[in-house]
Amino acid sequence: MQSQVILKHLIEIGAVKLDFEKGFQWVSGINSPIYCDNRMLISSVEGRRAVVKAFADKIKKEYPNCEWIAGTATAGIPHAAWLAEELSLPMIYVRSKPKEHGTKSLIEGFFKKAARCILIEDLISTGKSSIAAAQALKEEGLKVLSVGSIFNYELKKAEKAFNSSGFEYFSLAGVEELISFSQSSGAMSAEQADYLRQFFTKLGN
Repeated sequence: MQSQVILKHLIEIGAVKLDFEKGFQWVSGINSPIYCDNRMLISSVEGRRAVVKAFADKIKKEYPNCEWIAGTATAGIPHAAWLAEELSLPMIYVRSKPKEHGTKSLIEGFFKKAARCILIEDLISTGKSSIAAAQALKEEGLKVLSVGSIFNYELKKAEKAFNSSGFEYFSLAGVEELISFSQSSGAMSAEQADYLRQFFTKLGN
């Protein structure tokens, strides 16, 4: 499975980090004992190729009418660029806020109005920033077919947020699969796996 290939690369390069004492603070403010640093994939040739192939296969199969690839600044930009090259499609990227000089653009690159696009994100936690980027594209006249992320913490909060927003989304790998794969490969103990499952169960309530 492509997801397991990606998870294997994430573990091998040390992108999956555990700290059961201090934890890691996500952008959303949540303090978690696990952090998946997908940015490290840009330094792994085989890892980033696996990500691009998985995205490309998904888009060819389920979104064959995609005309543009968009990336979120900054973590989604390199993967969106490699994917756009793989699919021979034009690319744009969305800033978190308009730049303060020059054209003061929120979206960089050119595009056609009503163009059908896929937005590439590195990960989804609560979904807030991904939805904001998708909304920015929509307000500029693009049709967002889906938001695709490398990894998803699979929070109920994100699921509800996307359902309310009306935007579709998909992820190449999720936290439950990561926990199971890490435990079976010996990268995580049974006790750590149980602790993480309990953490995400509580977080979802």
